[in-house]
Amino acid sequence: MDNELHLLIVDDEPNIRSGLARGLEKSCDHIETASSVNEALDKFDAGKFQLVIADVKMPGDRNGVDLVRLIKQRDPGVMSIIITANGTVESAVDAMKSGAFDFISKPIDLNLIRQQVAKAAEHHRLQHENHHLKEKLAEAGEMAGIIGNCQTFQELLKQVRQVASTDATVLIQGESGTGKELIARAIHDLSARSNAPFVAVNLGALPESLLESEMFGHEKGAFTGASRQKPGCFEQADSGTLFLDEITEIPAKSQVDLLRVLETGQFARIGGEQTLQSTARIISATNRNAMTLVQDGTFRDDLYYRLNIVPIEVPPLRNRREDIPLLIEHFLSRFCNRHGRPLKSLTAEAMDALVASSWPGNVRQLRNHIERMVVTVAADTIERSDLPQEHQTQPIAPGTTIRTLNEITEMAERTGIESALSAKDFHRERTAKALGISVRTLHYKMNRYGLH
Repeated sequence: MDNELHLLIVDDEPNIRSGLARGLEKSCDHIETASSVNEALDKFDAGKFQLVIADVKMPGDRNGVDLVRLIKQRDPGVMSIIITANGTVESAVDAMKSGAFDFISKPIDLNLIRQQVAKAAEHHRLQHENHHLKEKLAEAGEMAGIIGNCQTFQELLKQVRQVASTDATVLIQGESGTGKELIARAIHDLSARSNAPFVAVNLGALPESLLESEMFGHEKGAFTGASRQKPGCFEQADSGTLFLDEITEIPAKSQVDLLRVLETGQFARIGGEQTLQSTARIISATNRNAMTLVQDGTFRDDLYYRLNIVPIEVPPLRNRREDIPLLIEHFLSRFCNRHGRPLKSLTAEAMDALVASSWPGNVRQLRNHIERMVVTVAADTIERSDLPQEHQTQPIAPGTTIRTLNEITEMAERTGIESALSAKDFHRERTAKALGISVRTLHYKMNRYGLH
């Protein structure tokens, strides 16, 4: 149902209703029609529609624009296209303000309608994927590391959505603590394999003697201690997704064995003669520069190119500082709820110190520090003095003109935001878009720098 397109056509002229229904039957999975606003609302409430096409002019006191407004109140995710015989700028603006996806004038161009229906369907699909992803993030606390509004992270999430609809092999690179496994899980959750297993294996944590057994499994009696048959991760992840973390840490022999399975999809358990087949999708990750390892000869180039069909780079937290307040707010809510504490907040000075920190451990380090402060700080407000020692910066000595790098950065940031606000007539949404940050982040920074 989530991937289907159900369309409701609303027009008081029977010929237009039936003509549109016939013309769009190949573009939609299910089509219903209505001749008035009231009939349309009854059908909408009784069914599940992703798209509504409505004429502006309707019998009774309410028109098509009113219908769009009422439908948006019921389900904000529904896409609407308005049709009118009297196309004017004013009516178009009114329709768009009411939440319409598009505005088309009569006489109806069926090809144009089909194009707009396709665009609306794609827009709805992306909305659904975003909502689905956010639900997954909310359900699994560990997925919090994927939260981010900055332009860099939005581009990353766009990559996740694009690659999730395929079976392409993915190599995720990024520093420790940036959330590489979370990205892999998001790809799996948004894919057609979401109902199949997601199996994660940290190859760097396995001794070489157990690596082959972990990957391919073993038969009972295959070696000392093998008291029963054990399936390996390729077998466990069949039809699902296999996430191979720290892929660059495996020894040379295991690299050869892994490449053979990736090329053929076939393997055998240790001590077994039966050839098994795995259809698992492979996503791997490393916190090292894989190409450098290839050039050094410590990682096979053929395996690297086989794994790196689609590369994804996860940015470190220091490169997306505007997301830090959002992450802090999320972790505060999460850990206060988990540990039964009243919801805590940070002073502006404490927030500034955390935003300015280097975060070598990335989101994982931020998460751990917030949990620590939730547990150890008795007050409802976390002061700068409550922060872990590494976030305590030394004040500038009195009388000196030397500025810290943080001060220089803050001065430049304040000037840049002030200039952008001025250029956009202090319109916050346009300013935030121009700066590549969220309106929420802009509001925080305006308060911080007194830019009102």
